[in-house]
Amino acid sequence: MSTQHVMLSRRRSIGVRVGPVLIGGGAPIVIQSMTNTDTVDAEATARQAQELAAAGSELVRITVNTEKAAAQVARIREKLDAMGCGVPLIGDFHYNGHKLLTKFPDCARALAKYRINPGNVGMGEKRDTQFAIMIEKAIEHDRPVRIGVNWGSLDQDLLTRMMDENARLSEPRDAEEVMREALIVSALSSATRAEALGLSRDHIVLSCKVSGVQKLISVYRDLAARCDYALHLGLTEAGMGSKGIVASTAALGVLLQEGIGDTIRISLTPEPGGDRTREVIVAQEILQTMGLRSFTPLVTACPGCGRTTSTVFQELANSIQAYVRSQMPIWRGKYNGVEDLNLAVMGCVVNGPGESKHADIGISLPGSGEAPAAPVFIDGKKVTTLHGRNIAQDFQRIVDEYVERRYGKAGSD
Repeated sequence: MSTQHVMLSRRRSIGVRVGPVLIGGGAPIVIQSMTNTDTVDAEATARQAQELAAAGSELVRITVNTEKAAAQVARIREKLDAMGCGVPLIGDFHYNGHKLLTKFPDCARALAKYRINPGNVGMGEKRDTQFAIMIEKAIEHDRPVRIGVNWGSLDQDLLTRMMDENARLSEPRDAEEVMREALIVSALSSATRAEALGLSRDHIVLSCKVSGVQKLISVYRDLAARCDYALHLGLTEAGMGSKGIVASTAALGVLLQEGIGDTIRISLTPEPGGDRTREVIVAQEILQTMGLRSFTPLVTACPGCGRTTSTVFQELANSIQAYVRSQMPIWRGKYNGVEDLNLAVMGCVVNGPGESKHADIGISLPGSGEAPAAPVFIDGKKVTTLHGRNIAQDFQRIVDEYVERRYGKAGSD
């Protein structure tokens, strides 16, 4: 009983090739992430990029903000290649990208895509010139560009002009509405300018990021209706912990359901010392729970109640999810389709057997006062009952045997 994929109607967009990865053009939605190391530290940056890629990030963005950072980009690429990690790197440029791409051609070549923020590419008369230099470098090295507008660094000249024009109307629009329109105008006019300079449409990705859920939905609905460029989705500052996860899921879930979005990033603020790969896992889980892509077997587990005073089912659910995620780098190469495997770890007799029967493999652990036995169901049928202290190890063995039996032949075809 593999996961049933929801066939949502996708907005038609132009495909953009970033190394071996295709964004848009009907391709599966691509997951991105970003390092938070100092790019000058090539070893640490390469290591974190590799960790993000191993977790499932298909593109990794790095900050390129100084000459010292730009000088290390080619070394970072070399280190990743030596690790056997081919994940494409994206250079995040602000203020001085025109200088860095010109002075460090090795950096320009090592990057698979450039991110340009039109709000801070240059000030006044220098803006057009410095934007043009970056586009010319992208053309020279045959690199795509994401024109990434951000409401925290919106082109103030553009915004002021649009606000003034709005104020002169007989019925002025709300200031927030004007700001949303300014985001879209900045993105589209910059894309038009890039094309006029010679950058082809299949080398342009657009984004208009804000930090509010409803604002993001409104902006992207309008942007998607007015262009066929590939679109990058994400809240610009989603936040920490559950707040960041909930906000990202609420915003992106609506847009993805409407077929809007070709690549996503979940911009979580990590806990102090926290794992940067969390943002990749959240992105995967959004896409997988929506039925848009499959990455790793997911575990269905009940929330617990007064019937489940024991923590055994919680511990087993956590350990089995961690186990299958850790096995995926191996399984992915050996077992075709294993990412669709559906597991259930339930805590009592009320919904346990029923939920377990709906999963490929399910186990119903005893609740409070129930007999100390855990029936296991495979493909809807009860196959055994586990007892004793080794239930976790026994269930893991059953999962391994099932994966080999069901997916082993398909993986070797």
